[in-house]
This record gives sequence, C-alpha cells and structure tokens, in this order.
Amino acid sequence: MDDDIRPWDAAAPLVRAAQRGDALAMDDLLGLITPYVTRLCAPIAPGDTADAVQESLIAVFRGLRGLRDPLAFYGWVRALTVREAVRVARRSAGESPADPAEVARLRDLLPQADTLQLSCEIRDLLARMPVRQRTVLVLRELEGLDERAMAELLDVPEGTVKSRLSRARSSFRKAWTW
Repeated sequence: MDDDIRPWDAAAPLVRAAQRGDALAMDDLLGLITPYVTRLCAPIAPGDTADAVQESLIAVFRGLRGLRDPLAFYGWVRALTVREAVRVARRSAGESPADPAEVARLRDLLPQADTLQLSCEIRDLLARMPVRQRTVLVLRELEGLDERAMAELLDVPEGTVKSRLSRARSSFRKAWTW
C-alpha cells in the first residue's frame, strides 16, 4: 500500500509539521527533497550544482511558512529550485559539464550511440548552451513540462518559451552533428 502513496501526499504531513515549527519535520522534509532539488539543479547549473542546491534548500526553508497548500509542495519546490538554479548559473563565471546520469533522457533528441560516450557528449553540449536554452530543454526533457507550465515557472510569455525551446533543440542537434 505504501507504494501507492504519491510524493506530495507523503510530504504533506511533514510540510504541516514544519510550518508549525517542528525542526525535526523540517530536517526530514529537506532530506526528502534534496535528491529532487539536486536532479533539477545539476543540468541547469552544472558548474555550481552544490551552490544551486544549497540556495534552493535555503529558499524552501525560508519560504515554507508561506506555502498555503501542502499538496502543492513539489510544484512550489520546483519553481523555487529552477529560479535559484538559473540565478546561480547566470552568476557563474565558468561552468563544468552536468552529471551524465542527470541528462540521460536527452538521448531521445539524438541518434543512437554508445551510452558512455553519449552521456559525456550530452553533458558537454549542455554545458556550452546558454542558461536560458539549457533551462527550457531540461524542464521539457527531464521534467516533462509543457510550454504553458514552463512559461508560468519561468515567468515569461509562452511564445518566449517556445522560441527558446526551438532554439535549444536546434542548437543541441547542430552541435551534436557538427
């Protein structure tokens, strides 16, 4: 029966307890979301993943009392995390490639190739992409968000997301075949 529990349902009691000031619940909640936050930050801020994760978790810690619906926790965490990861990536002077495990789903954009080589090349291609393009590509391919959801999350018009995603895919494919 525990296998049928959705993550946001499982987190809701921890959210409520943490909002009431329960430090242990807050610790458990931050531990619960750290892998998710890391998975989002790694491809967006590959050179500063640890900083992006830390900034995201701090934002969650500081803003949790203002969250009205505990069932909206994961969507709220995603919005905070993407914002923080983009901010950290933009201020980064130099970036290193993302972890290959975090970008494995991007394989669908490319022709079949050796998996180890593919992972290295994917992370190198992502690291060379502009942050805005990399962000929409990650949100689409790793998180499965549609244009409308990405537009709301990034606070930009849907047309902007569509054009960034189109440019990101085109850049990714061109760099791959070059």
